[in-house]
Amino acid sequence: MEKRLNSNHLKLIAIIAMTVDHLTWLAFPGCQKIWYVMLLHIVGRLTAPIMWFFIVEGYNHTHNLKKYLIRLFLFAFISHFAYCLAFGIPFIPNSIFNGTSVMWSLAWAVALLAIFDSEINEKLKVLLMILIFVITFPSDWSCIAVFSIIFMNKYRGNFKKQMIMMMLGTLMYATVFFIFLDKVYGLLQLFTCLTIPVLYLYNGEKGNNSKFNKWFFYIFYPLHLLILHFA
Repeated sequence: MEKRLNSNHLKLIAIIAMTVDHLTWLAFPGCQKIWYVMLLHIVGRLTAPIMWFFIVEGYNHTHNLKKYLIRLFLFAFISHFAYCLAFGIPFIPNSIFNGTSVMWSLAWAVALLAIFDSEINEKLKVLLMILIFVITFPSDWSCIAVFSIIFMNKYRGNFKKQMIMMMLGTLMYATVFFIFLDKVYGLLQLFTCLTIPVLYLYNGEKGNNSKFNKWFFYIFYPLHLLILHFA
């Protein structure tokens, strides 16, 4: 099969799927058990694995890790307020679930990748990993986003193992949702498997590498949440 999708194509798929999912949450709050609502949420499952995949690619291709981390944490900070406004939750989280955006987990995942690649003591690495898992637990996709990114990076270059770890992370997240939050929505998480054939079509190319494209994918996340809030 010819691999025709570059990184811009895949990121565009991710943000379209994300927007569909967020619009559905606002239009049909509470994960309503209607077939077309469920279908729209299934479309949304394409987003997270593509994000994780390209965080790994970004970490391995960045020319300036410090700037990359600053950029991610800056947009995690901005996105927190946009996320809270869009979904009507307090700025100071009062729940261990979904208290801030997935950008928080993505930023800390890159920080943890840098820690693992550093020369600090192995026991300290483990302690910092546990601390980061705790810090990111209240975010969208929780510490599972960090877990998945760590192992997708470990198996970078082995697509099959990357996807196995992605699905293992999803399974853990789905299990928590199934037990503690919503059984149906928990099962819906497993539809991240639909991302596998999409990511398989990645050809390893960036596509148009303009400054507009570089910043568009960062800015769109908090911007679309603010638009949803004020619309």
